[in-house]
Amino acid sequence: MAIEQIKMPQLGESVTEGTISKWLVSVGDKVNKYDPLAEVMTDKVNAEIPSSFSGTIKEIIAEEGATYAVGEVILTVETEGGSTSDAASLAPQEEASAPSQQTATSTTTAKSAPAAAESKVRYSPAVLKLSQEHGIDLTQVTGTGAGGRITRKDLTKIIESGNIPKAGEVAPVQTAAPQVEAAAPVSVPTTQAPAPAANVPVMPGDIEIPVTGVRKAIAANMLRSKHEAPHAWTMIEVDVTNLVEYRNSIKNEFKQKEGFNLTFFAFFVKAVAQALKEFPQINSMWAGDKIIQKKDINLSIAVATEDALFVPVIKHADEKTIKGIAREINELAAKVRAGKLTSAEMSGGTFTVNNTGSFGSIQSNGIINYPQAAILQVESIVKRPVVLNGMIAVRDMVNLCMSLDHRVLDGLVCGRFLQRVKEILENTSKENTSVY
Repeated sequence: MAIEQIKMPQLGESVTEGTISKWLVSVGDKVNKYDPLAEVMTDKVNAEIPSSFSGTIKEIIAEEGATYAVGEVILTVETEGGSTSDAASLAPQEEASAPSQQTATSTTTAKSAPAAAESKVRYSPAVLKLSQEHGIDLTQVTGTGAGGRITRKDLTKIIESGNIPKAGEVAPVQTAAPQVEAAAPVSVPTTQAPAPAANVPVMPGDIEIPVTGVRKAIAANMLRSKHEAPHAWTMIEVDVTNLVEYRNSIKNEFKQKEGFNLTFFAFFVKAVAQALKEFPQINSMWAGDKIIQKKDINLSIAVATEDALFVPVIKHADEKTIKGIAREINELAAKVRAGKLTSAEMSGGTFTVNNTGSFGSIQSNGIINYPQAAILQVESIVKRPVVLNGMIAVRDMVNLCMSLDHRVLDGLVCGRFLQRVKEILENTSKENTSVY
């Protein structure tokens, strides 16, 4: 018999951790290879973790509701073949206590191995990255994860409170986290502001709604974007009268022929893809010491459900026709609402287009879909009186609102990009444009 480990998989590009939302197996259950073991949530997708082996569940290490870094062991499976001792040597806690193959040169060297192993268990890559970015001394933080492990959620609370523990300082008590309060042997000044959610009174008739894993993931991603990316905002007004007339003249025939709707949004997505090809600087990402200008134009589109927001990706949008984009929008939206969207369909996005106009919005300020450099909000098309050739006319107008990461982009290139999108849309007509 052998003991094999199942580790937290990477369920998407840039995903560094996942939350166990539900275990589908128990200790002692027999499983076959590829059988689902657990449901996992990340900031990009919900998915099931399949078993890599056939055997019997030996130990469930990860707890439901807890977050674990990619590569951390979450359970073990007892399989046929090999030896238990050989397999067990792969476990991090046993690896730390195993004698070194080399002769120990000092007591200090011998004691450093368990300490290093403990550090690996307590500090995931996501936690280390966040602590380095905000200058947090992790030795001053008490974790709330399994076995006292520090999670990204712990650091997010500290960042929100503004009480960043530095090296040589004692971390202030946070009333929102009792376990930290018990560990910190200092008093809190009466003038200190509490953590944002600490003192929300619950009155008779109030409804307490638990925060789901998906909502937590959305909140974490939005918070990270606002904390790390200096947002700037700009807007342009576009006359889409000819586009509206063209689409309305062919929509019924298109639906009958193709079997799905030809939406206005497909025209906007196509125009953005074309403009991104001409202004590749917009199709970039911040990478710390460099800016990555992406070759592929993969457009993320926001799709909302009753309690969550997903951003599936239209890959190589610049190579698709308006019909192809319309089909993909329809298919991706259907998968989101049916809960069948895959991790691959949510990865690789380079720029986001959000159809806020579907809710009647005429102006909005979007949060950038990290680590992208910009997001474009397509607002509602409304009839407005405008001055045309010296006379007042009623036209179909739309606002395009763009949020940008000012580390990557400046107003000049964004202004030219929006002008180009405007030009494409205002010249969309039956004479100039084909949907095929």
